[in-house]
Amino acid sequence: MIRVALVGVAGYTGGELLRLLLRHPEVEVVGVYGEEHAGARLVELHPHLSGLVGEEKVEKPDYGKVGSEAELVFLATPNGVAMRVAPRLLREGAKVVDLSADYRFDDVRVYEKYYTKHESPEVKGVYGLPELYREKIRKADLIANPGCYPTAAILALAPLMKGKMVDPGRVVVDAISGTSGAGRGLRENLHHPVCGENVSAYSATRHRHLPEIKQELEKLAGEEVGLCFTPHLAPVVRGILSTSHVFLRERSSRERLLKLYREFYSGEPFVRVVEGLPELNYVVGSNYCDIGLEVSEDGRWVVVVSAIDNLLKGGSGQAVQNMNLRFGIEETKGLEALPMRP
Repeated sequence: MIRVALVGVAGYTGGELLRLLLRHPEVEVVGVYGEEHAGARLVELHPHLSGLVGEEKVEKPDYGKVGSEAELVFLATPNGVAMRVAPRLLREGAKVVDLSADYRFDDVRVYEKYYTKHESPEVKGVYGLPELYREKIRKADLIANPGCYPTAAILALAPLMKGKMVDPGRVVVDAISGTSGAGRGLRENLHHPVCGENVSAYSATRHRHLPEIKQELEKLAGEEVGLCFTPHLAPVVRGILSTSHVFLRERSSRERLLKLYREFYSGEPFVRVVEGLPELNYVVGSNYCDIGLEVSEDGRWVVVVSAIDNLLKGGSGQAVQNMNLRFGIEETKGLEALPMRP
């Protein structure tokens, strides 16, 4: 059994992690922690876990103790926390899966441009997208769990980028997210009378996930990528539907590209290349990423659609997948849940 601690249990991502870990046959949860909600009963924070958790309370983290008692620590904390505490946890001998953005970037200057000043730039993590970095994840002490939008966009475009098939100067990604992606905090734009029966774009041209997507696409392509990314908020609870537009260097067909995608993702347990175009309720409740595509009549313009559950493959599910890889467990263990439809 792997001794696991969870810091940041109160949020949606933390609650989803706890739900997965409680049912994981190879995991013993040795501590649940939080700053703001220290002292709160778990069952009050996550009443859907009644019967699985009792009167346990969230503890205020002592990171020396956390790092020495747990083999693995999940940090489901706001951006800016992991950079302060991960080095201590690593020194104590624990492995770390960080669900924030603190260690996702190769260039700390990019992180500091979009987030805040980095306090431990000397510490490096492995980008935790198993489909691209599986072997590095198996050996990593610090795994940087990808963002939700980046997971959907990168998986959608990886085969074309790796094959150097697209014009790198024209890549457009538009994505729609459910409201759980904004977290548990109260905000005007998440108030039901505002977001219900409404769809809105936000952070056009400047969303924090843009440089993360760009970084990984450029590593795949081996050259600079001109990326346009616009996220949207939709009145659904879970899910991301990402629509990517690229333009091929040479004409191709839908059949040839589907073959390319199926070969690229052959053997991947959580990527499904589908015949039609994905929908949210094909994946919600699961760790799957579904990918489909269409090609224009002239064979140049390709539209790739991907769908994930933002709290699972876009967050906590992928974190558990990374844990499984790092500790030599079957990759799908604890993640066998099928999508819910309707």
